[in-house]
Amino acid sequence: MSEKPLNLVHLSTLVAVAILVGTELVATSWAAGWALGGLFQLDPAVSRIFEIVFALAGFVGLYFFMRTAVRHEPIR
Repeated sequence: MSEKPLNLVHLSTLVAVAILVGTELVATSWAAGWALGGLFQLDPAVSRIFEIVFALAGFVGLYFFMRTAVRHEPIR
């Protein structure tokens, strides 16, 4: 079974989109956790937990976004 060669244009587009959207999504999520911790004047440890939970939510969002992007821009 021979596989199709990699489509480098689609691959470079997906890498660029992952970097751009990933940075925006994860940074915004992290900042939201930081802002909520400061707004409610939470303990720094609790604020860090908020940041981590929100950042993980950003990574989950990035995963689902990239899954859809790969479906529409196949690499092979």
